[in-house]
Amino acid sequence: MATLSVPPSPPYPRDDATHLYKAFKGFGCDTSAVINILAHRDATQRALIQQEYRAMYSEELTKRLVKELSGKLEEAILLWLQDPAGRDAEIVRQACTRGDTRTVTEVICSRTPSQIQIFKQIYHARYGTYLEHDLEGLTSGDHKKLLLAYISIPRYEGLEFDRFMADNDAKALYKAGEKRLGTDERTFIMVFSERSRAHVAAVASSYHSMYHKSLEKAVKSETSGMLEYGLLTILRCAENPGKYFAKVLHRAMKGLGTDDTTLIRVIVTRTELDMQYIKAEYHKKYKKTLNDAVSSETSGNYKAFLLALLGPKH
Repeated sequence: MATLSVPPSPPYPRDDATHLYKAFKGFGCDTSAVINILAHRDATQRALIQQEYRAMYSEELTKRLVKELSGKLEEAILLWLQDPAGRDAEIVRQACTRGDTRTVTEVICSRTPSQIQIFKQIYHARYGTYLEHDLEGLTSGDHKKLLLAYISIPRYEGLEFDRFMADNDAKALYKAGEKRLGTDERTFIMVFSERSRAHVAAVASSYHSMYHKSLEKAVKSETSGMLEYGLLTILRCAENPGKYFAKVLHRAMKGLGTDDTTLIRVIVTRTELDMQYIKAEYHKKYKKTLNDAVSSETSGNYKAFLLALLGPKH
């Protein structure tokens, strides 16, 4: 469930564009007005506002926002203005450019096959290169094999699965890992990249009931590095994506300093999808609301914008 709160009768996009223009005029920007509009409009409304702004003022709204805003707030709002697939394409492209394999792996392995196919098309149209080509240069070994398989193999997105087939996959993973000396990574890559989320969750259940050990622990003991991270991301998102992203957010805010890039990425990309579940899992695991955690780690208009996306505390 989304946390985005949109007015019951939202203003016409033309009116929103006019109010944004007024917020930019004069000495300094009325940042609160910008946040109050943009943080409470869905993806379609945000696209229409940008169209109207361009038509009325012969200027891209994004370019005006770059002039008016700065820092983390600018980064967050510019990412929020994009449609989900375009946003994923930009996140992955920027992560590839700076050699951030962890972010690339998180985004790819936490998305559905249909989400991946759409953002791959945008990636190629926008950057003139194929995602596969950039992954070839960024990654290596079994990690590369996993990601290339994951972005190219179509997988079923429904909830049904074959219990017999899940049991067989659990046995195959046991034989490929804990039963032998060394690991047959090909089997792990095959099962995790070719099976649906519902099926992977069923495999994990079968594995636990057959061998009295979690599949997650098996992955941790049999693999390492970015291959391990990719497999765990696929597994955790199959079993409970809300819990997975709650952990990612907690890690971004843990210890000295805050990983604002991760904080922005997760909040902005999940607000219109499943942020209610992430908030519930965060509170359950860390005995603190996500709103309170974000509030203590951020400040000013940047804090106001993220909290607007997160919605009410409870």
